[in-house]
Parts: sequence; C-alpha cells; structure tokens
Amino acid sequence: MFAKSTLWRLARMVAPYRWRLAAAAVAMLIAAGGVLAIGQGLRLLIDQGIAAGNAQMLDRALVVTLGLITVLAIASASRHYLITWIGERLAADLRRRVFHRLLTLEPDFFERNGAGEIQSRLTADTSVLQTLFGSALSIALRSTLTFVGALTLLFITSPQLAALVVGGIPLILLPIFWFGRRVRRLSRESQSRVADVGSFAGESLHAMSTVQAFGHEEQDRRRYAERVEQAFATAILRTWQRSWLAGVAVLLIFAAVGAVLWQGGHEVLAGRMSSGELSAFVFYAVLAASSVASIAEVAGDVLRAVGATDRIFELIDAKPQIQAPAQPTPLSWPPRGEVALEEVTFSYPSRRKQPVLRAVSLTVEAGQRVALVGPSGAGKSTVLQLLLRFHDPDQGCVRFDGIELRALDPSQLRSCIGLVAQEPVLFTGSAAENIRYGRPDASDAEVEQAARDANALDFLRALPQGLDSDLGPNGVQLSGGQRQRIAIARALLRNPALLLLDEATSALDPESEETVQQALQRLMADRTTVVIAHRLATVKAADRIVVFNRGQIEGQGVHRELQASSALYRRFCALQFSESIDH
Repeated sequence: MFAKSTLWRLARMVAPYRWRLAAAAVAMLIAAGGVLAIGQGLRLLIDQGIAAGNAQMLDRALVVTLGLITVLAIASASRHYLITWIGERLAADLRRRVFHRLLTLEPDFFERNGAGEIQSRLTADTSVLQTLFGSALSIALRSTLTFVGALTLLFITSPQLAALVVGGIPLILLPIFWFGRRVRRLSRESQSRVADVGSFAGESLHAMSTVQAFGHEEQDRRRYAERVEQAFATAILRTWQRSWLAGVAVLLIFAAVGAVLWQGGHEVLAGRMSSGELSAFVFYAVLAASSVASIAEVAGDVLRAVGATDRIFELIDAKPQIQAPAQPTPLSWPPRGEVALEEVTFSYPSRRKQPVLRAVSLTVEAGQRVALVGPSGAGKSTVLQLLLRFHDPDQGCVRFDGIELRALDPSQLRSCIGLVAQEPVLFTGSAAENIRYGRPDASDAEVEQAARDANALDFLRALPQGLDSDLGPNGVQLSGGQRQRIAIARALLRNPALLLLDEATSALDPESEETVQQALQRLMADRTTVVIAHRLATVKAADRIVVFNRGQIEGQGVHRELQASSALYRRFCALQFSESIDH
C-alpha cells in the first residue's frame, strides 16, 4: 500500500479542495445509507406485506423503496462528479508541479534520464493517478463504507450467521496481500516499459528524415515491435496477477454467501428467523461480499497507482544541481558582459575520469570578440555551457563582470546572455512568437525591427500570414538559413550583453551563409562575443583567437601571430583555405 510519506503528500495536495471532498463524503454516506436502507425495506416488504397478505403495506413499502432508490441515484451522481473533479484537478496540479520542477533542472538531468521517459511520467503516470482518484479510490471508499454498514446490520439481524460471514473475511483478504506486492512491482515495471516505447517512437518520429534517408524503416519497425511486445508481456503478467486476485476473491466471497444462505434456510425452517429477515440478511451478505469483491478488483488499480505515484514524486523530489544562492549577488546594470575562466577543470558527470577542460584560464573583456577554434572534442562547446552555468566547474571558477557565477542568480545571469546555436531550436507557433521568445514583453514593432536586422523580414512577409504564419514543429517549413535568421532575430531582440555563437553558420550553404553573416555582424556589434567557428572568415574578424586542443589552450592571439606560433592553427587555416578554393 501507499507509504506514509506518499499518502501524506497526496493528502496535502487534496487539502485545498477539502470542501468538495467533504461534499463527496456526505454524498457517499447518503448513497451507502440508501443502499443499506433498501435491505430493511425488503424485510418489511416480505414480512409485513407479502407474508401477511397486506396489500396496503406492500404498496407503502414499494413507494418507500422507490424513494430510497431516487435518493441513492442523486447521491451517487453527486459523489461521482465531485470525486472525478478532484481526480482531474489533482492530475492537473501534479502535471504543473512536475513541469515546474523540470524547468529548474539542468540539461544533464535530461541527458541522464531521457526526455521520453520524463514525458511519460508527466502524462501517462499522472493519468494513472487521475484514474485512481477519479474512480478506483472512490469505489474503494464506497465499498469499504458499504461493507462496514452491511456487516453491522448483519450482526443486528443475526449474530450467529454474521459470525460465519466474518470468519470467511480473512480468506478473502489473504489473496489481496498475497498478490499485492507482486502487482505493485509489475505495475511499476509496466509503466517503465510504456515509457520506453514512447521514448523510442518519439526519437524516431523526430528524426524521420534521417530514418528514411538511411533506409532504416525495417530495423526501426523491428526494434519498436520488440519494445511493444516487452511492454505487452509485462502488462499481461500484471493483468494475470490482478485477474487471479479478483477471481480467487470472488470465488471465496460467493462460496461464503452460499454457506450463509444454506445455514439461514435452516434457521427459517426451525422458526428462529423470518423469511424477511433471511432476505435482508442475504441482501446484506451479498452487499458485503460484492463490496469486498470491488475492493479486490480496484486493489490492482491502487497498487498500479502506487508505482506511478512513486515515479511522479521522484521527479518532484529531483534536486537541481545548479541553484541560486540564498542571497545572490546582484549584477550592476547595464552589465558589461566581461567573462573570465580561472584555472577551470571540468568533467561531465557521466565521464568523471575524463576531464574535458584542464586548468583553462581565459578572459574576454567587455565588447571584445573572441573566437574559439580547435578539433572536435577539444572543449569549445563546454566553455559556452559553463558560461551559461549549465554546469559548475570541478576546480577553478567562472566569472561574469567580475562576479563568480555561483554567487549569481542563474536566471539573472542568463538574461544577460544571447545564444545562437548551430542547430537553432524553433517552437511550434508563429514566427513572431518565436522571435518574441527572446523577450516576451517586446512590442510588435520591436519584433519586426529584430526580424529586419536579422535579414529575415522579407521572407517572413512573403509567408501566407506574414510574421503570424505558423512555422510548424521546429520550423520544419523553413530552410536552415531561414531558421538561423529567426534565431538571430530572437537574440537581437534580447539585446544581450554577452553573445555566444556556437558554429552558427557551419551548416549553411555559401549563399545562406553570406546572408546570415550580415545579420551576425549587426548582432555582434558593440557587444562581448564568444564565437565557436570553423570558417576562416569568421575567425579572422575576431579581436582574439583562442586555440583549444585536448581540453587546454594551446595558443591565443590574432590571426597572423597564431599562424607563426601554432602548428594546429596553421593546419586549421590550410584546411579552410583549401575548402574556400574548392567552393
């Protein structure tokens, strides 16, 4: 069953809706009372109506019974609505809390756990919990209440027969505890399998052009089918355990009812019980039995929800590694954009024994344009991630305007930084919304000006609805150069003190590159810029060039100096020069 801490946390989440919960409880009490009262109506109907030959009493008992059924129907409908509302509200609250928590976690968390797995917890697991509160828990509570009432009336009607019923209860409850632990484990495993299916499908669909370009459809079909079958096998195993749980419980329950009916029949024949009392007793026995059967049936849903709840709270409890200090140091305004790395050594969490940066010291003064060059894996992109404080260095420190990043609020730091990546990320929505992502409070005129400065206004105006045209997921309707110009417009609108360019033109054709370079020149003007570049023209325009190799700075200076002092840089220039001739 639920751990105390989990149950307590769920109770705290439901607490704001306690009045609705109280109303649902009242409706549940009325409904349970109505069901139990029907048994007494049945007793009067048989003993004082049918057996006594009293037609008037028969009519009165029928009217009373119909009245009870009407009250029962209204109370049941009210209970169902209120409990379902609470279940929907709780699921919405959980989704919001989980998403809010996810936004505080560093990128490394998503790399370690997988976006598909996290998305499954955010959607599928909260839906399981919604089902728990919306129906399963409601049925369990109603059945428990009905069972207690029916058991009480059984003892009032016939203590001897009631003792026989109570004696069979342990036999009924035993399978619940016997199978319960296994069902819970299988439920959690089933949720993980479903998450794996969703993750694989999302990855393949996101890269459909690559899948088809490499003719990988058949392999992906096979691998997806394997995951589906694994999820199916686990779900069937869980269902098999739940089916045994319910089946054994029902068998024992109705065997007990048959024994009660047999014993009660002898009581009536001996004159120690009336026919109406036996009818009422059997009614209550069936009611108690069906209540236990319902509890056994939903026990699997409850146990499945336990596994889902554990997975949800794992996300809510995840602690961000990058946090603002209790009293962050405020940045002076306007920020200068000066940055410095001081003896920085850093390894990614998944590769602790392989430092990406080794004792790197680098200063970029305000307004300076610095280019980082070097082979892949040399540590260039890691420098940008440290400047954004996606990670903290293992040794040394990183400073912005003279203040160590650990002393700053990350949100304030990042508000001073603009990023243009090699593969720009666009979101589902209009072009204007994607540009305004850089500064949500920007006016339409400011958005249009940013698009103009990024050489994007002409092609955006040519779209069917201009800047209000929907771009589709990640701007699939645009070319690479067009997506890059929207990303530049977004950065221009942000007006950052520090600009980070991560190979922003390396994936473009020469014509698109020239257009994007013009936009980048406007973006880099009069601001501190750190640019990772593989194009010689971009490098030569920098105030300083820093050559990285195997996590260390091999040399730095202007183009002419490095050509004389750095063999690695000379090789870089030779390669770039031959490429430019080829073009």
